[in-house]
Amino acid sequence: MSLTYAYLFCAILAEVLGTAALKASDGFSRPWPSLLVVLGYGVAFFLLSLTLRQMQVGIAYAIWSGVGTVLISIAAVFLFGQRLDLPAMMGIGLIVSGVLVINLFSDVSAH
Repeated sequence: MSLTYAYLFCAILAEVLGTAALKASDGFSRPWPSLLVVLGYGVAFFLLSLTLRQMQVGIAYAIWSGVGTVLISIAAVFLFGQRLDLPAMMGIGLIVSGVLVINLFSDVSAH
């Protein structure tokens, strides 16, 4: 099971890299960030497909989207100087809470 979570975590990191590069690509007008977008998303979806061998798709996607949202929000602050206001931070906190509830208390988090 730990390999499944490793695949998922690496998929999330690749997706965050792809999303950050998407912002940096400036509408795909810059070639190197555009290449990182394609590579990041390609690796992310490949690793997500490996995750789905052992984990339910709804649970994997909940973790993927929740952790990905938190990480890309943090990356946007540091890489692009974007700011998070209190409602945004509270919403992200609720997302993190939801992911924790699924993983700590649900019997369907993995099979």
